[in-house]
Amino acid sequence: MLGTAEQQAVLRDVMDRWRAAVDAHEPEEVAALFREDAVFQGLHPYSVGRQGVAKYYASQPAGMTAAYEVLETRALADGVLLGYLDVDFAFTDRSDIHVTLSVVLTRGAGGGWSLAHYQVTRLD
Repeated sequence: MLGTAEQQAVLRDVMDRWRAAVDAHEPEEVAALFREDAVFQGLHPYSVGRQGVAKYYASQPAGMTAAYEVLETRALADGVLLGYLDVDFAFTDRSDIHVTLSVVLTRGAGGGWSLAHYQVTRLD
């Protein structure tokens, strides 16, 4: 199982690529970070699979950016990692949105990690 530093490194690698794709308004790149059967819950009704992720991020306004802070990581099993994050989404034309984000990453047969579950919670 991964140690804490390794868990953080894996989570940051995936989430840094997520942030870069969100900031660049590249919904297909965001979706590519997810498993084909990923359960995705943003601030709209949930979806399953990459197509729903791409559709969700395509609907977000250009100029939206994401900044995150890792709060917790846990190895749930070999090849399964839980991440809990604070995320601020910034917009060019309205107030920022602060959320918490829970993600589950899984390691594929080739050793790469992808998002299997994504759950946003808005606390305000």
